Amino acid sequence: MRKILTVLLVICTFVLIGCNNGKGTDGKFRIVTSFYPMYLHAINLTKGIDDVEVVNLTAPQTGCLHDYQITTEDMKTLASGNVFVANGFGMESFLDKAAEVSDLKVIDLSKNIEVIPIETNGEVNPHIWLSIEYAKRQVIELCNRLSEYDPDHSIDYKKNALNYVTRLDDLSERMHDQLDFLNNKDIVTFHEAFPYLAEEFGFNIVAVVEREPGTEPTPKELAETIDKLKTMPVKVIFTEPQYSPSAAQTIANETGAKIYTLDPIVTGDAVPTNADDYINKMRENMITLKAALQ
Repeated sequence: MRKILTVLLVICTFVLIGCNNGKGTDGKFRIVTSFYPMYLHAINLTKGIDDVEVVNLTAPQTGCLHDYQITTEDMKTLASGNVFVANGFGMESFLDKAAEVSDLKVIDLSKNIEVIPIETNGEVNPHIWLSIEYAKRQVIELCNRLSEYDPDHSIDYKKNALNYVTRLDDLSERMHDQLDFLNNKDIVTFHEAFPYLAEEFGFNIVAVVEREPGTEPTPKELAETIDKLKTMPVKVIFTEPQYSPSAAQTIANETGAKIYTLDPIVTGDAVPTNADDYINKMRENMITLKAALQ
């Protein structure tokens, strides 16, 4: 059923609003993406289209954009683009400023997503791409908007979207096959990156080591996490490759918990040959979760 709905969504008739595709003087249609996950969506949708260029606004090792400050050079990059692809939900705090760039169309990929709030402050959790279902919705929304703003390549965008979403469907089925049967579903994560993944695959996030990455937990927060871990039948902590595991190591020393790594897929190499990075890293996350919890 998921596959049928996906195909119907992608091949539906797009209502083109008659906008100018606004290609640059070199004849290329330029797509600027905010950070690495959005870049991966875009390069999969533009595969094999010679006169469409994808540029990532931030360095591919930047990570999440929670506190990112837009630079003058960034504004120049935005000004050179036809569309700007953003995750939305507050991930890009500079989104309003980007929207002020003349003739730049902003594509916000947080449409049709059911939000999960961050418990500590009630803000919307923006890490939606870590749900495969929501990643598919982002790809479909991007396909719709690119077809709208660049109708010359609408057929190519649709074809690539069908191919990529089908592969994401296969990834989802594989992960459900491997993870749904696990008896131990309580996990401790490094920061607030994984609620959407947890919801999709039935995990319960018992505690979070650092609410804000790079901000050490208070002694009270450390003690609470240690107490929760001590009651868990399988004591594991999932850190992230982008951040120091020192706080997690402190908790592990007190509880005997093992440390594993889950990748939120926010860093990588911004080159087209890396188009499979989302699928590959989600597979690695599946293997890690299974090894840690079975």
